[in-house]
Order: sequence, then structure tokens, then C-alpha cells
Amino acid sequence: MLTSKFAPAIGSSLAGLCLGVSPADQLRITIAIYTFSRSLEFGYNALSESGYIWRNGKPWWFGSWLIMPFACGQLLHAFVLDRDCFPESYGKFILRQSPEYIQTRPADYPASRPWPATFDIVDALAGLSKLKWPAFVSPILFPGKETLPSSLARMSPLTSSAHPLITHTSCAVLHPKDPSCTRTYLKYFLRSFPSVARFFTLIYGAFAMLAYKSLLKSPMPFLNRLAARILRMSLFITGAIGTSWGSICLFNNYMPRAMLPTQRWFLGGFLGGLWAYVARTGERGNFLYSLRLSIDSLWKVGRKRGWWKGVRNGDVLVFVASLALLNAVYEAKPAAIRGPALRKGMGVMRGEGWVDKAEEKKGEADVDHVKQE
Repeated sequence: MLTSKFAPAIGSSLAGLCLGVSPADQLRITIAIYTFSRSLEFGYNALSESGYIWRNGKPWWFGSWLIMPFACGQLLHAFVLDRDCFPESYGKFILRQSPEYIQTRPADYPASRPWPATFDIVDALAGLSKLKWPAFVSPILFPGKETLPSSLARMSPLTSSAHPLITHTSCAVLHPKDPSCTRTYLKYFLRSFPSVARFFTLIYGAFAMLAYKSLLKSPMPFLNRLAARILRMSLFITGAIGTSWGSICLFNNYMPRAMLPTQRWFLGGFLGGLWAYVARTGERGNFLYSLRLSIDSLWKVGRKRGWWKGVRNGDVLVFVASLALLNAVYEAKPAAIRGPALRKGMGVMRGEGWVDKAEEKKGEADVDHVKQE
């Protein structure tokens, strides 16, 4: 064990114990989760390149996009039922991109009368799932016989004027003016896709300016790749959000009320996450970012619900284990650590200087090949 080439790499990971000096707050947890996810990513790369997995070639459908159905399922479930364990900025973005499902106050609605806030609507949907999705009785057709639970009285501005043909209370909350769930789903795409596309055009366009040399060298291929990436990502986000909301109508129409009443949120997010397939090329970083958010959220939900108990300084131990894996991969297969800057940064931390170990090994392999010839 002590003479193994991995002994110094794994032993050096004990330096990660210094993370314990940092206050035990969200930043420390974020650092630990980030390092953990990156170590798993590079470990997978090393195993794949060494032939330990996918010996007959990786299936065409397999990729990092498969992270998203599980991550989206967990995040949607936490967003609705455990919002205190959900990243706030992520939730605001979802609500801003849900124009057909989250009803805003009409411009001509009297200011003196109450109107449910966006998060009130989400809370009402959570309450409906806990009540096993009660049926809707239209107060227009049957005045005085509305069966809206008292805990959801804030939704009366929506349900009191809901279309008489609506039969599910969730539909009366999500799309009260239109009795057709399919038409609402299609109208959502028409309204949401342009705004999502504008958002990603600004984000990706700004980052594309950093690669201005490639733009000047071959502008049309560069712009075509940029436009394709923006369209793929916009379609993925639009489809994921719309399908997550629309699945509630789908489940209510084709599943018994008492069947998986709260677990439907995970299933709906899972279906929405399948849209990641259209953006499966070049978006691994975004998928891993969502995975880190999901891991953080799941850990907090588990602590809140008593599924597990935290270990004192457990985030520090995860950080140390992640460093051990990173260093072992760096020793055995440095090319598995994607990005020359990252490899050089690890070289600096290990006292080897600003060097790319993968390039050095490649150069040594080329020299050996020439000698053999």
C-alpha cells in the first residue's frame, strides 16, 4: 500500500481536511458537492477510456443527458412539496417561464380584491396532491356547491370563474379559462419558447464573444453552431417546464386519484427531463450543474423528513474522498480530466508547476512509438 504509485496521491487528499476551517454553511456544502460530482465525472472518463466499461462501444442513446430525468424529477418534487429545500433562483426562473400554467393578475382585475401569488398557486397544487386530487365542481353550474377545501380558499379568484367543462381542481387552478389540457400545452409552447430563446441568446451570445478568434476565422460555421445550440437548449427548457406542468393534467385524466398522489411530481419532472435528449450534445456542464442542485436539495429534504441523519463534518469527509479520487485519476489517466487549464491547476496544487501532464504523457508515447519504428 505504501509503495503504490497512488499512495502519495491519496495521501495528499488529507489536505482536504483544511476545509473544516471554513464555517459549516452553504458554501462549504457547495464546494464538497462540486468536487464530488467532478471526481465522479473524471472517474467515469478514466474507466471508459481504460476499457473497463463499454468494451463493445457505448450505446448511441447513453450520455450525460440521462442525468436530467432524475434530477428534474427530484427538483420538481422538492419545489412543490419542500420549497425550503429548493434553490430559490431556480424556482423563480421556472415560474417566469410558465405563462400558461401560473396565472398572473389580469390587468383589469380590481386592485382591492385579492389574487393568489405565484407561490400560492404552487402551494395550492401541493395541497391538492396531499388531498389526492379532488374533483372540481363548477360554481357557475352549481352555485353554492363548490367543493374547494377551506385550506385552498386563496384559489377562489381562479376557480370561481373557471370554465364549467373543467372536471379536475388542478386544471381549474392551472388553466381556468381553457378546459382543454392539450390546447393549453400547445399554447404554452407558443408563448414560452420565444422568451426562453431570447434568454439563451443573451447568455450564450455573451460567452461566444470570448471565442472571437474562432468567429473572425470562420464566422458562418461559428454562428451556425451557436444558433443550433441556442435552439436545442431553448427547446429542452421549454419542453421540460411545460411537460412537468402538463403531466399533472395527464395523470389526473388517466390515473386513479389515490394512485401515487404526491409521487406524481417526481414522475412529471422525470418526463420533463427526457427533453434533455434534444440538447444531449455539448451540454454536459449544464446537466452536471442540475445534478449538483439536485444532490444538495435531496440531502436537505432527507434531513428535513428524517430519512437520514447528518454526520458531523460529513461534507469535509466527502471533500477528502473526492480529492483522493481526483488525484488517483490524475496519476493513472490524466487525460480523463477534461480541460488543460484544470489539469495545469492540479499540477500547481501538487507542486509540479504549470504543466499539462496529459500532453507530457502524449509526447512520451509519441517518442516511444518513433523509437520502436
